[in-house]
Order: sequence, then structure tokens, then C-alpha cells
Amino acid sequence: MHILRKTAISAAVIAATITGGALGATMIGTANAQTATTATAAASSAATTAAAPAATNPPAGPHQANGKTEALLTGDDLAKATAAVNAKEPGATIDRAETDADGAVYEAHITKADGTKATVKMDASFTVTSDAAGMN
Repeated sequence: MHILRKTAISAAVIAATITGGALGATMIGTANAQTATTATAAASSAATTAAAPAATNPPAGPHQANGKTEALLTGDDLAKATAAVNAKEPGATIDRAETDADGAVYEAHITKADGTKATVKMDASFTVTSDAAGMN
């Protein structure tokens, strides 16, 4: 009976070791996958910022206010918003361009050429209506 007990305990220890190792490998693999995805997304974001700055990796993301949910701009709307921002703030980088839930039709969160952050608000025809400091 003593041998049977030792065998059962040994089997339990081996099973726990294998399970723990598998769990640890899964966690490490998942962490590496997330790091690789983040690094790939950052590299991709940096490479495409000039082409479509607001469509890549938005810093804070659209929010909801006044019963409206903001949506990221794409396609022609993004191109029109980018042109309006570039006319108002030459050398600025668009961090995120979206519909606006706080009064304007569109808004772009930007980093000006001097490194300061601002929010540019636009009407339905993409005419700039305000250029406020900070990421409002």
C-alpha cells in the first residue's frame, strides 16, 4: 500500500507540473503575442500616419455624449477633414478624426507642429469652426 500511495502522489505531482507548465507557456505565449501585435500595430501606425492618420490606432477613441456616439472618419470624409486641418494648421498630425457628439458635425484631435495638442471642430461642409487647445 505504501508503494501505491507513493505512485499516486508522484502521478499527482507530475500532472500538476505538466498542467502548470502548460498554463505558464500559454500565458507567456499570450503575452508575447500581445506585445508583438502592439509592436506591429505601432510600426504600422507610424508607417501609415501620413496616408490615413485618423484611421490608425486612435489614442482615446470615439465617445458618446448627448445621445450620440462618435464614429471615426474614413474615406472621403477623412480626406476632407485632413485637408481642412492642414489648411488651418500646416504641419499638424491628425491623431483622430471623427464625428462630433458635442456640438460640431466633425472634429479632429491633432498634434500641432510645435507638439501641442488641439481639437479642430468643423461644420457639415468641413469648414473649420474652432481650434481649441487640448484634446477636448
